[in-house]
Amino acid sequence: MGDDLDLIQGTWAVTELEMEGQTISGGMLSNARVEITGNRFSSRGMGTVYEGTVTLNNSSNPHQLNMNFDAGPENGNTNLGIYELNGDRWKICLSTRSEVRPTEFSAPAGSGFVFEMLTRSAAASSKKDMPPSSNAAVPTARAEVSLVTEFEGEWQMVSAVMDGVAMDPSAVEWVKRITHGSETSVYAGPQLLMKMEFTCDASKAPKIIDYVNTAGSNKGKSQQGIYVFEGGMLRICVAAPGKPRPTQFQSDRGDGRTFTVWKRR
Repeated sequence: MGDDLDLIQGTWAVTELEMEGQTISGGMLSNARVEITGNRFSSRGMGTVYEGTVTLNNSSNPHQLNMNFDAGPENGNTNLGIYELNGDRWKICLSTRSEVRPTEFSAPAGSGFVFEMLTRSAAASSKKDMPPSSNAAVPTARAEVSLVTEFEGEWQMVSAVMDGVAMDPSAVEWVKRITHGSETSVYAGPQLLMKMEFTCDASKAPKIIDYVNTAGSNKGKSQQGIYVFEGGMLRICVAAPGKPRPTQFQSDRGDGRTFTVWKRR
């Protein structure tokens, strides 16, 4: 056990994430990493930090690990999992909703498992790459003193249609958005998918919202959307970057729009 703990020391970039049968990779994970120091771990997604201790058991097949959270949204919880270490590649599969430990490296729909592929990232652990994490506090602090809008707080996704394709309900339940002032972050489980600064105008019909993406696959790009609060739900339809603002709350195949429905948590 001690040998493997020595081998996982340092910073690991999350290169692939699978939850409830849905795979996330590429730009959406550009800021996701796991840092191991001694027996402590820190999972960072540029906005939320999960911390705790990790215990390993390499005498079992597959090898087992427990992640015991003592800081962050999962404080007090323990995730049971399995792992495989192969040089600079580390595979982890965790159970997030039960005391049943996974037996395979997969996270099918309805399982409650999360599968992560990590790659050692020497550059990410150097001081020159630390500013993205510290800079994340700047817009947060700015948002705290900005005007509170009706979007304020935490929202659970109810449904999503992207480019005319509905997201599987088993994946929808993992997604939430958190808004502070003029900043919104969207998470799938512990991983940050996107972060945006926004402005809105409720005097228009329909009401309009404009995003500037500060993290995620559309970082640096702007998007135009419309929104409405109806029956305790928030409905938002957003165009793809560079595309015209939608005029209706719908997403059809090929239009590149995202239509989501949220309820306050």
